[in-house]
Amino acid sequence: MRTKNSIRNATVSVIMTILMSLIGLIAQKIFIDILGTEYLGISGLFSNIISMLGIVELGIGPAIIYNLYRPIKEKNLEKVKSLVFFYRKGYLCVAFAILGLGLLIIPFLPYIMKDVSIPENVIVIYILFLVDTFVSYLIAYKQSILYANQENYIINIVHIGYLVVMNFLQLLFLYITHNYYLYLIIKISCRLVENCVISYISSRKYPEVFQGEHKPLDKRTRKGILRRTKGLIYHKIGTFIVDGSDNIIISSFLGVTTVGLYSNYSLILNAVNNLMNQAFSAVTASVGNLLIDDDKEKRYSIFKNIYFINFWFASIISICFLCVIQPFISLWIGSRFLLPIFVVVILTVNLYIKLMTRTMNTFKEASGIFYEDRYIPIVQSIMNIVFSIIFLHFFGLSGVFMGTIISYLLLHLYSYPKYVYNSIFSQNIGKYFIQFLKYLFSALIMGIISYVIVSYIAFNNIFLQIIINVIVSFAFVNLIIFMFFHNSTEYRYCLGLINKFVIKIKLKVMKE
Repeated sequence: MRTKNSIRNATVSVIMTILMSLIGLIAQKIFIDILGTEYLGISGLFSNIISMLGIVELGIGPAIIYNLYRPIKEKNLEKVKSLVFFYRKGYLCVAFAILGLGLLIIPFLPYIMKDVSIPENVIVIYILFLVDTFVSYLIAYKQSILYANQENYIINIVHIGYLVVMNFLQLLFLYITHNYYLYLIIKISCRLVENCVISYISSRKYPEVFQGEHKPLDKRTRKGILRRTKGLIYHKIGTFIVDGSDNIIISSFLGVTTVGLYSNYSLILNAVNNLMNQAFSAVTASVGNLLIDDDKEKRYSIFKNIYFINFWFASIISICFLCVIQPFISLWIGSRFLLPIFVVVILTVNLYIKLMTRTMNTFKEASGIFYEDRYIPIVQSIMNIVFSIIFLHFFGLSGVFMGTIISYLLLHLYSYPKYVYNSIFSQNIGKYFIQFLKYLFSALIMGIISYVIVSYIAFNNIFLQIIINVIVSFAFVNLIIFMFFHNSTEYRYCLGLINKFVIKIKLKVMKE
């Protein structure tokens, strides 16, 4: 059942993320054609600022979902109700805290926005972004029961419906009116509808959780949640600063137009990051289940298999990005929006390093390791800002992302081996370093050779160039992985999963 739920959630998540990415590409193309790059840069900047306000969420969600695994398995309804309603109170506080802090930032906006020339009032635009985030938290607690019951696919299906309707209405009215205020108001309205739909589904599927009286959460559980939340505070701060500061630094030093140019690349980067996030978040509940039941040897065996899958996917995605992104941008919105190739190389390395965090984060969240490494994100965020600003002065835009790479290496080379690998599996951390470096050097070799090969294959037709680049890079990565790893247990495990999937499809076709 654990594997079935993971596969179902992962499959739906991947499909939905691909659909969302396609919708995003179409929407951004039309947005640029109607309003231009400056509006895109402002949208990216405000999205980053608002996302950083999410620090005040304090990690209440992951901490409570972690605590829901056991009572759901043991069918302890009273405990589940207590946790869910504790979640509700926490998220109402978060919503109003974000609104308050967001309003306090308004006087500082002129200092982080360089070369803005749009006719609309940027303060009003910022407030509309803030309201959109505020309403997203109001009934978010009802999602927790779906996540903990490994029903992420329901949330994803509703979200894709929200995106389709929202983008259609936004672009329709933007084309008719060219009114950016109305564009943002439609987003807020659709967000409210999405929240109401998820709330309705949760209430219908689990009426026993949301109806009747509930007891206050017991002190022991509340103390455990608060302890994990204290640890998660630091993680939230680190994550939002590391992932959210790039656009602010770029805007402050290079201007909002440069943010707009980078936003075209970040849309693709966010899409592939979300693809991996969705796939791995789909198995988090199953890993949480595993960590309750099974011994450390089995944990370690499953970890190695998932980590290899993570490496395989990260290599394919990042190398295909390197080989395809420039012709894709040219085809999508035009060659005038291209960034220098050196920037693209640094973005690719950054992408690979980020994608390779997924396995460790999955086991870390499922096991509730939030407090032990609480200071690491603070150090990581300081490193990111300092190195990004230093490198920016020497390397320009690419320097911002070099700083991000260095900050993420702190996780891979210190935090993960010490606080996750050793803690959960009781293995010698030397094994971890060998595995990480082996995967890293393999990816670098595959990336260099793939890029050199596609550089010598030139077509006048950009669409054909993209197809050939995808085929060549995809095939070469898989060929090298086969050559290097075909004798490994992890590779054979992956082939076994693929064979089982193919057999199931064949049996289903034969029955029909």
